[in-house]
Amino acid sequence: MFHKEGYKIIFIALVSFIAALLLADKFIHLAWLKMTVQLLVLFFFVMILQFFRNPNRKINPNKNTILAPVDGKVVVIEEVFEEEYFKDKRLQVSIFMSPINVHVTRYAASGKIKFSKYHPGKYLVAWHPKASTENERTTVVIETEAFGEILYRQIAGALARRIVNYAEEGQEVTQGDDAGFIKFGSRVDIYLPLGTKVDVKLQQKAVGNQTVIVSK
Repeated sequence: MFHKEGYKIIFIALVSFIAALLLADKFIHLAWLKMTVQLLVLFFFVMILQFFRNPNRKINPNKNTILAPVDGKVVVIEEVFEEEYFKDKRLQVSIFMSPINVHVTRYAASGKIKFSKYHPGKYLVAWHPKASTENERTTVVIETEAFGEILYRQIAGALARRIVNYAEEGQEVTQGDDAGFIKFGSRVDIYLPLGTKVDVKLQQKAVGNQTVIVSK
C-alpha cells in the first residue's frame, strides 16, 4: 500500500521508468552498458516506491498512551524552552527519519486540535540545533484527556521539500490516524509536560503507531 501523497510521483516515475527501459533497449548497443542503465533506473524506481509505502498499522486507540507518530530513531530527549505555543519549558522527544524510513505522520494521541500552523523556512540538516525553529515546519497541538496539551512539530530537512499536514483547528482526531506526510525528510519533535516519564531511550528505533513514547 502506498500513501496518497505519492500517487502522482509514483505515476510519473513509472512512466519515466518504462520510457527509460525502452530508450536504453533501442539506443544502447553494448549489452553491459544497457544492463547497467536499466538496473540503475530500476533502483531509483524501487526507492521511490519504498519511500511512499504506507504499512497498514491499525490499532485500538488508548487514551493512556502516546505513540510514536513516525518511524525513525530517537535522537533527542531533553528539557527545552518551547517558544511558539507553550512559551515555557517542556520535555522534547525527537525522532529522526532517514530516507529509507516510512514517512507517514500519524496522530500520537486522540484529542482535539487546538493549534495548527505552517511555517516556511530553511532546509538545514534535521539534526541541526536550529532546525526546530528555522526550518520549514508545521506545529500542531492536541488537547488530550490523559496528558493535557501535547505538541508535535513536523520539520523539513536538507532533502525534504514539502510538508503535508492534515490537522485543522477544532478537529477531533483519533490516535493512529493519518496526520500528514513529509516528502523526502526528516524529523518530528514531540513536546510533553515537564516531569513526564518516557518509555523510550536515545538511539532507540521507533515504529510509528507501535512504539509507546509515554504510558500511564
